[in-house]
Amino acid sequence: CLAEKKSPLLRRNDVRNIAIVAHVDHGKTTLVDAMLKQAKVFRDNQFVQERIMDSNDLERERGITILSKNTSITYKDTKINIIDTPGHSDFGGEVERILNMVEGVLLVVDSVEGPMPQTRFVLKKALEFGLAVVVVVNKVDRPSARPDFVINSTFELFIELNANDEQCDFQVIYAIGIHGKAGLSHDKLADDLGPLFETIVRCIPGPRIEEGALQMLVTNIEYDEHKGRIGIGRLHAGALQRGLDVKICTPDDACRYGRIGELFVYEKFSRVPVGSVEAGDICAVCGISDIQIGETIADKALGTPLPAIKVEEPTVKMSFSINTSPFVGREGKYVTSRNLRDRLYRELERNLAMKVEDGETSDTFIVSGRGTLHITILIENMRREGFEFMVGPPKVISKKVDDKLYEPFEIATVEVPEEHMGPVVELLGKRRGQMFNMENVGSEGTTVVNYKIPTRGLLGLRNAILTASRGTAILNTIFDSYGPWAGDINTRDQGSLVAFEDGTSTSYALASSQDRGKMFIAPGVDVYKGQIVGIHQRPGDLSLNVCKKKAATNVRSNKEQTVILDTPLDYSLDDCIEYIQEDELVEVTPSSIRMCKNPKMAKKGRGGN
Repeated sequence: CLAEKKSPLLRRNDVRNIAIVAHVDHGKTTLVDAMLKQAKVFRDNQFVQERIMDSNDLERERGITILSKNTSITYKDTKINIIDTPGHSDFGGEVERILNMVEGVLLVVDSVEGPMPQTRFVLKKALEFGLAVVVVVNKVDRPSARPDFVINSTFELFIELNANDEQCDFQVIYAIGIHGKAGLSHDKLADDLGPLFETIVRCIPGPRIEEGALQMLVTNIEYDEHKGRIGIGRLHAGALQRGLDVKICTPDDACRYGRIGELFVYEKFSRVPVGSVEAGDICAVCGISDIQIGETIADKALGTPLPAIKVEEPTVKMSFSINTSPFVGREGKYVTSRNLRDRLYRELERNLAMKVEDGETSDTFIVSGRGTLHITILIENMRREGFEFMVGPPKVISKKVDDKLYEPFEIATVEVPEEHMGPVVELLGKRRGQMFNMENVGSEGTTVVNYKIPTRGLLGLRNAILTASRGTAILNTIFDSYGPWAGDINTRDQGSLVAFEDGTSTSYALASSQDRGKMFIAPGVDVYKGQIVGIHQRPGDLSLNVCKKKAATNVRSNKEQTVILDTPLDYSLDDCIEYIQEDELVEVTPSSIRMCKNPKMAKKGRGGN
């Protein structure tokens, strides 16, 4: 009885909160699928799409997870809250705040690749929070699987990241996510994920409950058309009831009062309304219209704020401005600077790691994020919503320390077949990369090289590496630290081909233009003066007339020659952003992506104004 009095920390045994973390494409979301199916979340006849957690179009299209999502399953009598997290370091802000809500993580590792840079990033965060870790070696049915090597390298990673003895003694589960099988040894798998569920219940502690007044840290926000803003978080202490008057505290001690409209918990795949929630569970709260991430919902009389969520600083910035091309307003609904401004500031509410500042002019905004992918996803989402705007090339955010210039460095891991090794190493060397490790992997003659390289050198690297290795290289990067400025980096050798006047492109003009380089446009496309229509074969830009028609004077029986045109290059949004240089812009509209010269920075030169 004395012991009971001593420990105000109790644990709930009927709930487990876990996050699933892993490197890109190691099978997190597919594993969650299997867990949901086996916990009988769906009716037997219900149609279920693959990777159900990746719910929005962009995630399904790219096959990646961008936003963290909650769901829960019930195994025997235990409710397991599962949070699926993104694998790319660009969305690290999502991962960092999710770890606040859980007691343990499932670290999913590919049975061939082993722990990759991103695994390291997420694991480091989890160990700092002192969470319990269960390692899941996924895809053990791959022909070149090497589970023992993977376990050893994972163990080394734990030691390298200063894990304590308890954390280093992690439980390992072997699984094939897509078939929904798991087991305690890689050659004896059960027919279902039973061993995985057992391990979660056994190895991951229940939520700690602190005695005392109500406290809940809001770690995520959803928006609902009818209910407004919904704050999601884990209840640290106390109990919440519907209709309760509460105090909302910010970390800097400013407080305001509110009332809980509705309460939800995550059951299976949807939010289920409940009357009250006890400490330890993850719940969603409606009714507080101005709730922000990082605020604490606390007891009206005795409430104190919980420590705020820290998110790492952004490393890359891009300028967003209104569309100034002649084609403005043809394709998009929202084109004014006010629309753009409102949308960017609205993004900040959900996207913790992003920052937006007003630029030099009233219609320019500087958006900073954790990497180009982070900002590109925002651009892609905005164009789907009907926005039309222009973005400049990505720039790194440098720091001044003791009058010295420091810039962000990243660790790049490149997997490349040996025959393409030369060009790739040369390319990384040109961009001021320093190799610190190189090893052969698996039986397929693949080499993995690790580089420390300035973030500036990574801008536009993915395309160049794919070209140099004929599409076989895989590039993974993760932010490492700030280091002294590395010197100049020349990223693009060729200039651009620029349209000479407004008009519609003709095959006659393109036939002679394509000798000058590779074209981006086909015949019959509207172009405007200053639009980039192709890549010049040489350095320096060249103005071309892609609209000229064949002179029809004095024509006798001159047969029309058949013109053979090369297929134009089809650049995606990411490619365009990687391609453009200082004096160029990408024009983004809902139905097209064009590139153009920045009229404010028009260079004098050959064919210039």
